[in-house]
Amino acid sequence: MLTYGDGVGNIKIPELLDYHKKHGKYATVTAVQPTGRFGALNMDKNNNVLSFIEKPKGDAKDDDTSWVNAGFFVLEPKILDYIKDDDCFWEREPLENIAKDNNLIAYKHFGFWRPMDTLRDKNELENYWNSGKAEWKIWND
Repeated sequence: MLTYGDGVGNIKIPELLDYHKKHGKYATVTAVQPTGRFGALNMDKNNNVLSFIEKPKGDAKDDDTSWVNAGFFVLEPKILDYIKDDDCFWEREPLENIAKDNNLIAYKHFGFWRPMDTLRDKNELENYWNSGKAEWKIWND
């Protein structure tokens, strides 16, 4: 199991692990559709707006292209063969080559997930926590 630690979600780890085992790949990445930050415009070639959607998931109109890496992985020891040295950037050669070799599968998570990459993200997550609405807190005290 691997996570970056800069995102939170209510991902059910046992379900993620079962999914990984069922598919027999070297690596499983959790995929999410983050809430968009901007309104999305669907336009024709003459720039006529055909539709407008305020803050759609993923900021994309095509559901198949708006999935992102949520940073929760299940990995087999075989992935170590894809890591050259300590300077290797995980999201580059290893993941790209694992995918190229058809050994990377995505587990689509439809529940809560948020990154904490910016001060804005931090403040939003603190507001969830302080209001008692931290959907990622799925453990008992």
